[in-house]
Amino acid sequence: MTDSPYDVIIIGGGPGGLTAALYASRAKLKTVVLDKSRTAGSLAYASLIENYPGLEKPLSGGELLDIFRKQAEGFGVEYKEEQVIGVSLWGEVKEVFTMEATYQGKTVIIATGSMGRKATIKGEEEFLGRGVSYCAICDAAFFKGKTVCVLGDSEESAKEAGVLSRFAETVYLICPASRLKVEDDYPSLQISNVKLLLGKTVIAIEGSDTVERIRMRDSGGESELALDGVFVYLRGSKPIVDFLQGTVEVSEEGCVITNRTMETNVPGVFSAGDVTCTEARQVIVAAAHGCLAALSAEKHIFGRKKAKVDWH
Repeated sequence: MTDSPYDVIIIGGGPGGLTAALYASRAKLKTVVLDKSRTAGSLAYASLIENYPGLEKPLSGGELLDIFRKQAEGFGVEYKEEQVIGVSLWGEVKEVFTMEATYQGKTVIIATGSMGRKATIKGEEEFLGRGVSYCAICDAAFFKGKTVCVLGDSEESAKEAGVLSRFAETVYLICPASRLKVEDDYPSLQISNVKLLLGKTVIAIEGSDTVERIRMRDSGGESELALDGVFVYLRGSKPIVDFLQGTVEVSEEGCVITNRTMETNVPGVFSAGDVTCTEARQVIVAAAHGCLAALSAEKHIFGRKKAKVDWH
């Protein structure tokens, strides 16, 4: 558990979360950002950004995120690359749980984005918790000495394959595309028990009580692969809210519901960016949400009736 409560705990390190962090820390609020991965998220995957105000030349999404992050850290934000697995939000002191620690705070801002997905592979939902997982850090130890696979083409999936390689006997990194979105010399790909399979799409996860095999399709037809675990890192467009466990009110589509100042139905809990299902999923909109969420958090902490607009 952290030594003393934070003023603001921000879940998510995209433009919404990092803008909230900038505004909160500039207001002298003790602020921490808990980010699953600095290489995950819709902005991190964007190859070119040229319509964000103030840019003198086009940047990759990753480069723009680095600017957001460094600016926030310059005002004292703590940035931690940890995956949030649960929350307790109804108390006066909120708790956010990761695999590494429990964080306590006066307010929480949810900015996890919308790259989650529904189970789409045959057998994926059926075997969830019985061999199918979405968190290598959480579940790797259950597969010591076994054979597993990671599904995905991102740096996040490659990194998680590296985590699993410390426990599993063999880790297959299965990419539906012809190449991964990382360099050929990426560290995880140099590990001897990580095997890369390109151009293969998993169409079914099969077994009895637990996962026993997968079926794949490529240009040559279908094939089977015997294994014990499947870690899914494929992307979608669904709001990432599973860790909230129903604590915060969401819409039928799974979007976190907020008012105009980004307040949720839970006092002291706010939300920003694509996880709220804004109509225009743009960096500038997420950043604006982050600003409003931080202003509202500051108002809540100090019991103000109106947000303090200018902290300079």
